[in-house]
Amino acid sequence: MSAQDRINAYWTGRAPGYDEYQQRPDRLADDDRAWARVWDAALPPAPLDVLDVGTGSGQVAMVLARLGHRVTGIDLAEGMLERARRHAATIPNGPAFRLGDAVSPDFPAASFDAVTSRYLMWTLREPETAVANWTRLLRPGGVVAAVDSTWFPNGLDNASEDFAGFYDAEVRAALPLAAARSIEQTATVLERAGLQRVTVTPLASIHELDQRYGVAPNHEVQMQFLITGRLADG
Repeated sequence: MSAQDRINAYWTGRAPGYDEYQQRPDRLADDDRAWARVWDAALPPAPLDVLDVGTGSGQVAMVLARLGHRVTGIDLAEGMLERARRHAATIPNGPAFRLGDAVSPDFPAASFDAVTSRYLMWTLREPETAVANWTRLLRPGGVVAAVDSTWFPNGLDNASEDFAGFYDAEVRAALPLAAARSIEQTATVLERAGLQRVTVTPLASIHELDQRYGVAPNHEVQMQFLITGRLADG
């Protein structure tokens, strides 16, 4: 198995529990409202054509669709896509989900107004190549908007989450941002792709929800960040 195959297998195995946690009834409504505000502020007004890369179980794509955007979500973990498609079927004009590689999305140039991701950058191989490819997919003035954090600053081998058998030494070596100590390392990736007005915004509202409700097992409450950059208007 390649490094990416092992990553895909890990997230397919995690899909049921991961999705159930995302859909926790005690905080789902608060989450949906908070994330709607985050993405509404990150992107120009709807309707936009949006590509959600590494979409996972589709939570971001669903929020974006409810905001009125036309959303396509891609992922390489079939287990996650199965969950995402179930959610899409529950709303009118739900996202379209398909198998696809976040590093090299298979779409024509200038297909989208925005490319989004959440919790992807840390587990993304070749992030500079990926963001350069996302930029190619943008129309003039388009936006890349990514949410992530410095989840494992001491390295994945010291993480409390059980990555055994999947995120091995070969996988860790393929992920430049997995042990990032500063979110500015992610911002630099966007800048090197030629995006302009790159900004990093702490997501205090999400941090407050995590403090109130707690976080997933083997995780700690950490500040998450929205990193955005724009393509020149042409």
